[in-house]
Amino acid sequence: MGRNAKMILYTLVYSHYFCRMFRKTGITLLAIFGLLLSTGCSEYQQVLKSSDLNYKYAKAVEYYEAGKYARALPIFEELRSLYRGTMRVQDVAYYYAACLYHDEDYILAGYHFKQFYQAFPGNEHANEAAYLTARCYYLEAPTYSLDQAYTYRAINELQLYINTHPTSEHIEECNEMMDELRHKLERKSYEIAYQYYHTRRYQAAVTTFSNTLNDFPDTPYREEAMFYKLQSAYFLAENSIADKQMERYRSAKTSYFDFIRAFPESEYRDEADQTLGKIEDFLNGKLNS
Repeated sequence: MGRNAKMILYTLVYSHYFCRMFRKTGITLLAIFGLLLSTGCSEYQQVLKSSDLNYKYAKAVEYYEAGKYARALPIFEELRSLYRGTMRVQDVAYYYAACLYHDEDYILAGYHFKQFYQAFPGNEHANEAAYLTARCYYLEAPTYSLDQAYTYRAINELQLYINTHPTSEHIEECNEMMDELRHKLERKSYEIAYQYYHTRRYQAAVTTFSNTLNDFPDTPYREEAMFYKLQSAYFLAENSIADKQMERYRSAKTSYFDFIRAFPESEYRDEADQTLGKIEDFLNGKLNS
């Protein structure tokens, strides 16, 4: 047999051998994995079916501490009613809320954390539960472009926590969350007003820009809001019926001077001055006629 033929034969033999070994090993590993999985599932089912409350509680805590919140949650949920009227119900209630929090079910977690600290104000976890109540609503607050109901709820809960826990280690973080949430509301208010301006609903724009400036006097959008309020007031006057034009042009002129006093060096100054010129052309023409 030639050398090349021998090499081919050896390759086929060893390939066949290793394939058989791989198949056997693969099957063995799969069997072991399946056994471990079934053992784990069997143990968990035993915990769920057990009538020993102390055993169930211990296993639920074990799952929680191992980060297996989805396993711990239904056990704590069951134990909430089974331990009712006992001292252990407090720990169960806290763990239940904490499992919801780690599972990122922030609405339910916030609800149960609040119930916990209100029902058990003397519990060692009450302070943390009050903080996590506020944090849950903060985490649930959506982007500025969506409905801000949970943003308002989060601000209320954070303010309540700050007022009732002034020495807490979480105060600085709460203030940072408050600033972030208020910025969402500022941007939401400004974007609504600008949308009115962009779609030529000038009366609504004037009102909404005014609300933005009153509600958020330190908003980073103040310059733009004051400029577009001026522009909205001018276009509103220009498109009004004759009986309302004089009053509305004068109101637009007031908006101009408010803007210039606040931002004399604004990048919008030239455009604002041009708008003032149009306003004065109308007012001078009417006054001289």
